[in-house]
Amino acid sequence: MGNAWDSKIFSGAFVAGSGGMSEVTAPATGEVIATVGRADVADLDAAVAAAKAAQPAWAALPYTERAAVMTKAAALLEAAPERLIRWLVPEAGSGQGKAGFEAMLVTSELSAAAALAAQPYGQMLRSMKPRVSIGRYVPVGVVGVISPFNFPAILSMRSVAPALALGNAVILKPDPRTSISGGLALAEILAEAGLPEGLLHVLPAGADVGAALVAHPDVPCLSFTGSTAAGRKIGEAAGPLLKKVHLELGGNNALLVMPDADIDAAASAGAWGSFLHQGQICMTTGRHLVPNDKVEEYAAKLAEKARHIPVGDPSDPANALGPIIDENQLKHVHSIVEETVAAGARLLAGGTHEGLFYKPTVLADVPLDSPAFSQEIFGPVAPVVGYETLEEAVEIINASEYGLSVAILTANPFRAFELAEGIKSGAVHINDQTVDDEAVAPFGGAKASGVGGHFGGSVNLDTFCDVQWVTIQGEIERYPF
Repeated sequence: MGNAWDSKIFSGAFVAGSGGMSEVTAPATGEVIATVGRADVADLDAAVAAAKAAQPAWAALPYTERAAVMTKAAALLEAAPERLIRWLVPEAGSGQGKAGFEAMLVTSELSAAAALAAQPYGQMLRSMKPRVSIGRYVPVGVVGVISPFNFPAILSMRSVAPALALGNAVILKPDPRTSISGGLALAEILAEAGLPEGLLHVLPAGADVGAALVAHPDVPCLSFTGSTAAGRKIGEAAGPLLKKVHLELGGNNALLVMPDADIDAAASAGAWGSFLHQGQICMTTGRHLVPNDKVEEYAAKLAEKARHIPVGDPSDPANALGPIIDENQLKHVHSIVEETVAAGARLLAGGTHEGLFYKPTVLADVPLDSPAFSQEIFGPVAPVVGYETLEEAVEIINASEYGLSVAILTANPFRAFELAEGIKSGAVHINDQTVDDEAVAPFGGAKASGVGGHFGGSVNLDTFCDVQWVTIQGEIERYPF
């Protein structure tokens, strides 16, 4: 049975792209699993024109109609999560547990978007004059979304769903390595749920179309999730255009083990935080900070866990971890490990690979200025360092240019809560690891981890809407001249 997107893009419907076709390859096997259409700049221009034309009528509908589309899409996916799972596993190299969890997150995002459509759309303000004064959210119009490969479905839908629910149209350019799970499969579900034609366009394409999307004069709002380096380029390009830009970027997230923490439990949390989905998550635990008198015990327990995590083709449910997304990323991960060992770190586990399958890796005695500790790795690597005082540990955490997610493990959560006030991070999780996200929670980074807004719950109003001040008086105001 064929798929609706075979050799197609989505622009109101599944149609041929002007840029030809692209093969979709499974990183675990090298097998071509599908062929999708490829968009060019002409397709983008046509999509933006269609989106701009369709958006006003969509925004003018009663909120209940927009909410109903989101609710129907959530119900469709909840009833058949395999619609995403069967592509997340081969296309993104997702373990089956990760793929099932991601499908659930997409369902939650759609349900939350339905609720978002019913949020109060503004505030009644006080005024010095005898009038009604209102600050209300109005949709920006057309939202451009550029999403990554690692959690392709949820990192697309967390922009697409709230933007649509609030009355916008959307142009989505998914990562070309995950065009199906990051875009085309989502478009199919939303179309089946009754989304009117012209409001969503999914354009698998290269960097040229991404650059044209950023520069397009009829796309006033951009939502980008990806690396900090790419985000800086988008910010530089979009800044002079005075667009509303939301950049959700990388992280080098710290897990702080306090002196009173249970080391067995801490090692379990640390392993999950560093190795889930091969470490290819912006919230991955990239730095483990442990008291000097417990760092050897912690590192040994973490390495023991790493050595027993099965790695292989994720189509086999026995394999917890799958492949690195491609050869270039694998070389990047391995070079960081090799450079860090050369700088003096001890390799306790991993550090090897078979094809794209990189073994979970634990490094001890890691110099603070080494690549594994100072850079975002985006691979299954856990650098462990010791600290003497909590003040020193907080200084080490804050010294990073990144500020996305921090975990603190302790027997005294209120002491950790006090510490959190001095940590520069978009999220702090006490007695959990660093990888966490909920559709109803504000999610966003600080420093080089993000700028321009947050995802989640009612904060989506600020991200995907403009604020309009409206005043109403009963009679025309009279002036001296």
